Amino acid sequence: MIKLSRNISPPGLAEVGDPRPRGQPRRRPVPAAPTRAPYSGAGESGGARGAGICKSRPLDLVFIIDSSRSVRPLEFTKVKTFVSQIIDTLDIGSTDTRVAVVNYASTVKIEFHLQAYSDKQSLKQAVARITPLSTGTMSGLAIQTAMDEAFTVEAGARGPTSNIPKVAIIVTDGRPQDQVNEVAAQARASGIELYAVGVDRADMESLRMIASEPLDEHVFYVETYGVIEKLSSRFQETFCAVDPCVLGTHQCQHVCISDGEGKHHCECSQGYTLNTDRKTCSAIDKCALNTHGCEHICVNDRTGFYHCECYEGYTLNEDRKTCSAQDKCALGTHGCQHICVNDRTGSHHCECYEGYTLNADKKTCSVRNKCALGSHGCQHVCVNDGAASYHCECYPGYTLNEDKKTCAVIEEARRLVSTEDACGCEDTLAFQDKVSSYLQRLNSKLDDILEKLQVNEYGQIHR
Repeated sequence: MIKLSRNISPPGLAEVGDPRPRGQPRRRPVPAAPTRAPYSGAGESGGARGAGICKSRPLDLVFIIDSSRSVRPLEFTKVKTFVSQIIDTLDIGSTDTRVAVVNYASTVKIEFHLQAYSDKQSLKQAVARITPLSTGTMSGLAIQTAMDEAFTVEAGARGPTSNIPKVAIIVTDGRPQDQVNEVAAQARASGIELYAVGVDRADMESLRMIASEPLDEHVFYVETYGVIEKLSSRFQETFCAVDPCVLGTHQCQHVCISDGEGKHHCECSQGYTLNTDRKTCSAIDKCALNTHGCEHICVNDRTGFYHCECYEGYTLNEDRKTCSAQDKCALGTHGCQHICVNDRTGSHHCECYEGYTLNADKKTCSVRNKCALGSHGCQHVCVNDGAASYHCECYPGYTLNEDKKTCAVIEEARRLVSTEDACGCEDTLAFQDKVSSYLQRLNSKLDDILEKLQVNEYGQIHR
């Protein structure tokens, strides 16, 4: 409910009050405060006073205006001016205050619904086009029509979950010619807040039966239509509150949010969180919160924001979050001495040419001793050449065949040791003995060499 307290009325104006607004707050972030003086209300019209300081809360507002025969044309014009001035004091819009007008006499006419207009200019033009209906004063029927047709969701009223107050202002100068008490009670029970404005010959008892409690805050009376316009400023005070966010007294470091009733709270810009003092802000560690969306690595920035990076061997995609494998072998950044091999995982490894082995650093290569490995294929002796290659040699008295691996006995030696010439002469026998002795010594040396080679080969294999 909207609160009004007692105040001193100008001439011809009944009890009205100072602003003590209640109801649904209006969320309006104000990052900076204008240099504007607070609202005083002195000597200003309802449309001008407090602009930018006194902010109206969202309402579904329906005017129910009496245009019976007792209301003269000039007086009806004053009523329309009164309605337009109240519209001027409100924040009008589809998400702010919506306005409808119900015109009544002995019949009831909905001039326009809540969803019809969403700006002040169009609303005021629509109000100016309203014409009187004349004849009787069926106030109960008018309230019933407003409840059944004007305050429906189909007509533009917002549902109960929106917490938007439903307010009706009924203006009349006579006594209702129907049973208004029961209908008004039903309207109040449905959640409609009723204000009753009486003019001149209006029946005060009927006004009290219509209005919401407390009556001294919802019943207004003026002696003539000539001063009804003064009530527009009172309704402005009723529907608005001093906004600390606009006044610049909020002390919020980032954003000030108006909550209505002169209250507010502070919020922070994206990437920041509100400190315990409820005013200042600190940067949020989004990487720690794991809300960053980075595929590989999240890096915090000093500004409270972050950026994504990728593991080695990957590049950041255009979405600045996901990563794609990088071909380091093609880029030439692999560091392999001999061969770079790409792996499916987006990484790589190094390999060596034949005759070389990969060192412990997994990048450089060393010559491999094929003679020691025993894979050389030499029949007699394998000789390393120091360049990852080798060649074969033969024992004395043998010659290397064309395949460069196997050996054949030299023919001269074969003749010397032939059994046919064994007894030819003493010189031949002496030469035979010499050769045999030489071959025995050579075989002994070869046995030593083979034994050393086997030991070396075993050490290489099991190293």
